[in-house]
Amino acid sequence: MTDINITIIGAGVIGLAIAWELSRKYENIVIVERHNSFGQETSSRNSEVIHSGIHYPPGSLKANLCVEGRGMLYDICKNNGVGHERVGKLLVATSEEEIDLLETLKKQGEENGVEGLLFYEPADIKRIEPAVNAKLAIYSPDSGIIDSHNLMSYFAHVAESRDALIVYNSEVIDIARKNYGFEFKVKGLDKTIDKFTTKILINSAGLCSDKIAGMCGIDIDEAGYRLHLCKGEYFSWNKKILNHLIYPVPHKFSLGIHAGLDLNHDIKFGPNAYFVDEIDYQVNTEKEKFYNSIKKYLPVIKLDELSPAMSGIRPKLQTEEEDFRDFIICPESERDLPGLINLIGIESPGLTAAPALALYVAKMIDSIYSNL
Repeated sequence: MTDINITIIGAGVIGLAIAWELSRKYENIVIVERHNSFGQETSSRNSEVIHSGIHYPPGSLKANLCVEGRGMLYDICKNNGVGHERVGKLLVATSEEEIDLLETLKKQGEENGVEGLLFYEPADIKRIEPAVNAKLAIYSPDSGIIDSHNLMSYFAHVAESRDALIVYNSEVIDIARKNYGFEFKVKGLDKTIDKFTTKILINSAGLCSDKIAGMCGIDIDEAGYRLHLCKGEYFSWNKKILNHLIYPVPHKFSLGIHAGLDLNHDIKFGPNAYFVDEIDYQVNTEKEKFYNSIKKYLPVIKLDELSPAMSGIRPKLQTEEEDFRDFIICPESERDLPGLINLIGIESPGLTAAPALALYVAKMIDSIYSNL
């Protein structure tokens, strides 16, 4: 592992997808992961939803890669036995004020290339989800659910079968630009520090991706790379009465406290969204706050039926004052760091976008090698 061709920092779903894609063509690929297994942070603490592409501004990377990635993801799952189900989604308005927002979202989704979107009136909603209360809904047939661990295991297995190496319990602690690429130091589980060199460095470090960019000598505030940790919590429900994903009209920082399904059709609600200073996976929000949000579209629910389930942390680029920030996927040659690609702020719909995002990065790598 002394002289590496391509080093990927982070073995979340994005880092693994990039290794899966690059290993088709390139040799001597190493993924460096600080945890003892893949997908230990954002990639395993989310709703496991395959998004259709409704929620993102037209022309953004989030919109384009979500729509492209969705089709790729369904093909990957179907062809490789990755657990998934195209369950469909209802995006519901529970007040007259929210109906206009639904109309805007439907137009946005169609502009993004999302097909099959339909308005459902209350009678249509009751026909497919009798327990749901709404004045109008967008039905999205291509929304789905996925076993994210199964997906990451597939990406990792294929990459390793092509001789890519995943090195766990290895934390990158220093990076220096060299004429031949980059020299970086890794601290192991036993606290020993080793030094390696790489021609190409791909920063896919998720919650720590801004810190990795800073190690490379980038002023993360000047570049707009500083991340803000946004926590989302989930509560489970001890009923099985839904067959579709149920989403409220989204608010500023998240898609709202929705009713999500796993592959057994067990239901969990979430996530909420609030900014935190440190990573903490305890569920701290009172369930009554969840209950008050959920009962607007699911009035049959009772407070004592909710139980704390899990939480996750989103690596958000936007602050509380900002409305939207797109993915950052940036080759850094203009900062005199040729061979470095930063991926920062890869939150939702990162899971859905993963295979398309990997292809997007692969084209950047092809361009870098053509100029070496």
